This record gives sequence, structure tokens and C-alpha cells, in this order.
Amino acid sequence: MDLASAALRTFTTSTAMNTSMKYGKANPTFKPVASGGDGSSTQFWFVGYDSALQTVIVSHQGTDPSEIEPLLTDGDVSLTTLDSSLFPGISSSVEVHKGFAAAQSQAAPQILSAVNAALSQYAANHVTIVGHSLGAAIALLDSVYLPLHISGVTFKTVGYGLPRVGNQAFADYVDAHLTSLTHINNEEDFIPILPGMFLGYVHPSGEVHIQDSGEWASCPGQDNPSTQCIVGDVPEIWDGDESDHDGPYDGVEMGC
Repeated sequence: MDLASAALRTFTTSTAMNTSMKYGKANPTFKPVASGGDGSSTQFWFVGYDSALQTVIVSHQGTDPSEIEPLLTDGDVSLTTLDSSLFPGISSSVEVHKGFAAAQSQAAPQILSAVNAALSQYAANHVTIVGHSLGAAIALLDSVYLPLHISGVTFKTVGYGLPRVGNQAFADYVDAHLTSLTHINNEEDFIPILPGMFLGYVHPSGEVHIQDSGEWASCPGQDNPSTQCIVGDVPEIWDGDESDHDGPYDGVEMGC
């Protein structure tokens, strides 16, 4: 959790390179390798290596809830198959949010190149992918994408305020193929219950829900309905609180 919190904390500046350099100053064992995005058509991102943690880090920019809510509730919630050139061999039954797929594809080749460069430069065999909000959705798609092109590497993914990304077949694929996924929801944040299950969206396993008391509850399975988990605690959007989307997560308040 600390690794993901540290990586996400860095997206508070105007450019990804400034962000990754700030992360490097705050974490002297981290070395930036590449960065990109403009915060508009392409989310900011960076790739680097932390020698103390012995992992390549891929970090995606978080999103203001007022910016992601229209994407999740208006017209761009249709499901689409994954681009076969980016996701070779994935069944056509696997469908994902059209807007999230488009956002992930913007930087996918550059991120793949940067991860390969970092793995080679530092003789690494572990990759950690992190993101908040829209960044968490992109990170989850990266977690499917990167292992299709990189072998002999262990992947770990941590997402904060993750919205639903795909359909039942996508959630099942994630559960079957991702070795380590944790998606953390904060209190009454309603972004993680969007898009609605009635539209065919399903969360993969790996949810951790931060209670009002500050206690972290593990929520086994897909869309666990327990009141200790996000689906049971925030059954409808009007039961939620937009201000909870930015945290705090383990003491970290997200900045975009």
C-alpha cells in the first residue's frame, strides 16, 4: 500500500516529468525512466525504478471526481471489445468501457517501451502498476496489456477509487490471469459503483474498503454485497459522497 500511495502522491504538478522528478527527490531510491501525457487527451504517466523496493513503477494520473463522473454516467458508457493489436489473443467476449479503452490506448506503446527499457536497464523482474480513478482504470487495463507483451516478470497492481472497467468476462479474465490486484475504495465514494451493474459492468476481485472508522476491510469476490464493502455501503449514487473520492487513503489525499 505504501508504494502505491507514494507513487500516487506525486501527481500534483503540471507535467509528468516534473512529477517523476519530485518523486525522485522525495524517494532517493527512485529513478525516473520515462514520462508522458498532457493531462487532457492523454493522462499524465511515468515509469521508473525503485532500487529499495526492487520494482519498476508504472503510475497513472488521478482524476477529479467532477471530471470522471460525466464519463461514467453520460453517453460514453458503452462496452467494446479490446483492440486485438494491443491485446492479442483476448476473447471477443471480453468487453470494456469504451472511454477507458481509448484512454489506455493513447500511451500504451510508449509505456510498454518504457517498462521494457527499465526492466533491461535495472535487470528487474517485478513491475508495480498504480493509479487513482481514471488512472486506476487505465492501470487495470495496463495490467492485462503488459503481461501479453512481457514475459518472465511478476506484476502487481494497486488502484484507488477504481470504477468498474468491464463486463463479467473481463472480470473473470482479470481474476484468472492477474497474480496480484488490490483496488481500494474510501468510505462513501460513489465512483467505484459506476458504471452500474445493470449496464453489464462487474468489478474483479481484490476490493479493500476503508470504513468510516478508518478500518480497512477485505472484500472477497466480485462486487461483494456486504455492507462492509462498497456495493453494500453505497448501493446508489445518491448514497455516496463525492469528497471521499480523493481520500485520504492511508493518510494520502489525492491531487490531480
